[in-house]
Amino acid sequence: MIHSTSDKSLYERLGGYDAIAAVVAALMMRIKDDDKLRRFYDHRGTDGVAREEQLLVDFLCASSGGPMVYTGRDMKALHIGMRLDEEDWKRAMAHLNYTLESFEVPKQEKDEVLSFHENLKSEIVEVA
Repeated sequence: MIHSTSDKSLYERLGGYDAIAAVVAALMMRIKDDDKLRRFYDHRGTDGVAREEQLLVDFLCASSGGPMVYTGRDMKALHIGMRLDEEDWKRAMAHLNYTLESFEVPKQEKDEVLSFHENLKSEIVEVA
């Protein structure tokens, strides 16, 4: 779970489910439009991609203190075999940062979200 010094959970400070879902939708559009990262979505059915996006929303909501339950696989199992490398990671994080900024997420909350994702890096990046 993403922790905070505030009495409100990060989930609440981010604006709850609808705000997190909107950020995820915008982020996914950016990633799917990225020349290098789109390979992870090429030749995939729209239903599978939509399910993955919903699981990401659930994961982020649950991890930030929201009432959702994440039913997907852990990050290592989910990303194994995808051969994500350091450049993929940096590009995805840049898209996340840009998306958070475009939604005008306050600095403290943005830093918490970015830090949370950085802590997942070792579970996601496979190729040095």
